[in-house]
This record gives sequence, structure tokens and C-alpha cells, in this order.
Amino acid sequence: MAFYRITYHDQYHFATLHNYGCTFRCPFCSYKLRSGADGTPGLSSPAPKRFLSVEEQQQALLRVRPEKVYFMGGEPTTARELETMLAFAKRELGAETRLGHTNGSRLPLPHLDGANVGFKAWSETLHRQLTGRAKRPIYDNFAAAFDAGLQLKANMVFVPGLVDFKEFEGLVDFLARLSPELPFHIMGYIPVPGQPYRRPTDVEMRELTALCRSRLHRVSSSHLTSEQALDLTVRDDRFAVRTLAEG
Repeated sequence: MAFYRITYHDQYHFATLHNYGCTFRCPFCSYKLRSGADGTPGLSSPAPKRFLSVEEQQQALLRVRPEKVYFMGGEPTTARELETMLAFAKRELGAETRLGHTNGSRLPLPHLDGANVGFKAWSETLHRQLTGRAKRPIYDNFAAAFDAGLQLKANMVFVPGLVDFKEFEGLVDFLARLSPELPFHIMGYIPVPGQPYRRPTDVEMRELTALCRSRLHRVSSSHLTSEQALDLTVRDDRFAVRTLAEG
């Protein structure tokens, strides 16, 4: 896949390159909250009309010269030009580079300063069930990125009865062995149409947060409704961006 849209935040001076497609097939992916999901693995939102060329991407960034450049998805590491754009952002713009979110399939990367990694499960069986991929490469990649000095964050979706307390306990123990200072975010499951799972209760969220904070020092959480998830600008002005280029 490739990048099809570039946005910019005038106040905070960051640009975001948006990619279409993913290497995982998670049934509860929040991208499926938007119309157009067709059930195809890795595709959970309407396909863009076209993708931007590397030249179009670079010219859009040169117009604003952002201080930070984020890469998002789907899964941004499926974009064939990602390494080219990382090098451009560092060498030509002098910008900080981050994967705004990633499943961790390709870490670390040259010219990448940081990443927010969304883990899916701790147990091998559940990880394969949800993603279609093995667990170990993801965890090994995260550890390698940590050792390489990348600025890392981690998160996981809390799905009661599926990705439950035992899954979180295994993950946070793994993170704490790297560093108890790693930022970790608990995302309360937002019900996806056609899926049987339920949203966690407030009590469950508090109990899980307490569990994670017993291992890690920097734990946060979100517990959004479907309506809130579809309009994040109401809760966070960092989402109030304008489009620089679009396919």
C-alpha cells in the first residue's frame, strides 16, 4: 500500500501521512467503525481513490516544513515508500519522526525516532486467532526498538471475555522488564458492528488500570463510546487538522 492523505496541525506544527491497509486482520479494529468495511483482511475502511506519489508527499511537506512528521494507518509500515519518507523527513526537514500507531511488524527502522505500538494479545493462541500472525516477532521487535533507543509507547484494547486481565498481565510484565517507565495506554473496546464483544464497564476499567499500575508507572486509559470515537476533535484539539494533500 501507500500514503494517500497528508494532514497538518497549524498550532502544534506536525504533519501526518495516512496509509491504507494492514498486515493484521483484527476483528475489533476501530477502523471498522467507519463505513466501507468489506471484511477483507487488512482492509477496514473505504479505499482511497488514488495514492500520492513520493514527489507529491515531499512537496506537501516542504510547503509547511513541520517540526514533527507522523505516519499512520491502517498499518503505516505497509507503505512501500515509508523508509524514503522517513529519510526525507529527517534529512530535508530536520523533523522528529514517529509511527503514530503501528502493530510492531517492522521495528526498528532507519530515521525513526519513536513509535506507538498497539499490542493485540499476550498468549500465542489468541494472538494468532486475532491477527493471523505469530506473537513473538512483534514482542522481539519492540524489545529491539527499545534497545535501539527509540521513544516507545504501548497500548492494548481491553475486550472483556477476549483480551482480558490475563492478557494485560502478561503484556505489562513484559513491558516492566524493559522499563517500568514505558508509557502504556488501556483502550476500552468500542463495539464494532457485527462483532459479539461488549464494551467494558467503568468498574472493569478501574480494576484493569489498577492492575497495570501495579507494574508500570505511566498508565493511562480511554473508554470512549462509538459516537465519541467517530469525532475525536471534541475531546482532543490535536485532531483538529487540515488536509495538505489527498489522492
